[in-house]
Amino acid sequence: MSMRHSAASETSQIDRSPFADDVEYYLSQTPRQLPSRYLYDELGSALFEAICHLPWYRIARTEQKLLRVHARTILERADPLSALVELGPGSGEKLATLVDAAGSDRSLTVHLVDISPAALETATRVLQRRELIVVPHQATYEDGLSEVRRDVRSGERTLALFLGSNIGNFDPPGAEAFLRNIRTTLSAGDSLLLGTDLIRSEAELLLAYDDPLGVTAAFNRNLLVRVNRELGGDFDVAGFGHRAVWNAEASRVEMHLVSRRRQRVGVAASRLDITLDAGETIWTESSYKYRPDDVCVMLGRAGFRGIEQWTEDHFGLTLAEAI
Repeated sequence: MSMRHSAASETSQIDRSPFADDVEYYLSQTPRQLPSRYLYDELGSALFEAICHLPWYRIARTEQKLLRVHARTILERADPLSALVELGPGSGEKLATLVDAAGSDRSLTVHLVDISPAALETATRVLQRRELIVVPHQATYEDGLSEVRRDVRSGERTLALFLGSNIGNFDPPGAEAFLRNIRTTLSAGDSLLLGTDLIRSEAELLLAYDDPLGVTAAFNRNLLVRVNRELGGDFDVAGFGHRAVWNAEASRVEMHLVSRRRQRVGVAASRLDITLDAGETIWTESSYKYRPDDVCVMLGRAGFRGIEQWTEDHFGLTLAEAI
C-alpha cells in the first residue's frame, strides 16, 4: 500500500484529465483494473494512516524502528550529505526520525515528492520544525525526479529515500525501471535507502491486507467513492466487496474489488459505460514481497551497489550507493 476543503478539489483540478483517461483505459482491460496511485485522495490517505496503526500491518512500525536504530550509521555512510530526497513522504515522520539523528548543526535541503498536496503540507510542517530547507514537489514520482535533477546543485551529496515498501507497487520490470530513474537523478557516490516488505506466511500477509476491522476494505472501496465524486461515476459502493489474495507464484499480495451482483456502471468524465458480472473483480493494487538477496540483485541491475542491509520482523532497509 503505499499518501486533500480544498485538497480534494485541487487534486481534481490537477489530475482530473489523467485520472479520467486512466479510469477509461484500465476499466476497459481484462481483467478490469484501477491504478493504485488513485487510492490516495484525502480520505484514502487518512485511511492508510489508520492502516499503519493496525496490529496486523507492521510495515510502518518496523521501518520506523529500523530507522531509529540505524539512523546514525545511515547518515555516516551517506556523508558528506547536503540533500535528502524522499519519494512519497507520507506524514514526514520517518524522514524526521532520520534527520533528528543528524543533529542541529548540519545544513540540509530536503526535497519531498508526492502527488498529494495534503501529504506534502503535513510532511513540510513536520520537517520545518527541524529548521531544514524543505522544497515540496507536487508531482508524480517521475516528474518530481525530473524537478529534483534540475534543483540539486552539482557536487552536492544526496541521499534518496523510497520507503514503506512502495517499490512493491511496481511489477518487477517496472520496479527495476523506476530504480534506474532514481539512479539517473543521482551522481556516482550518492545513496539510496530502500524499504522493502519481505515474504512471510500467507496467513500474516492476508491479515495485513484484509484486517478484521475492515479498515483496508474501506481504503479499497474509497477508490470508487473518489471516482463517483471527481469523475461523475455511479458506482454503488455497497455493491462491491474487498478481497486480498496472496499470489505465491508472482510473490505479491493483490487487492481486488469484487462485484456482489451483475451491475451496470457509468463514469461520465471517462466516457465509460460497462457491465460487471457477479463475482467479477477490479484489480486495484499489487504489493510485491521480496527476499533480502533479491533486493540487492534488483538494485545492482539498476546501477547501485549494496552497502548495508538491516532486517527485522520480515521487513528490510537496504542502503545502496550509486555507481
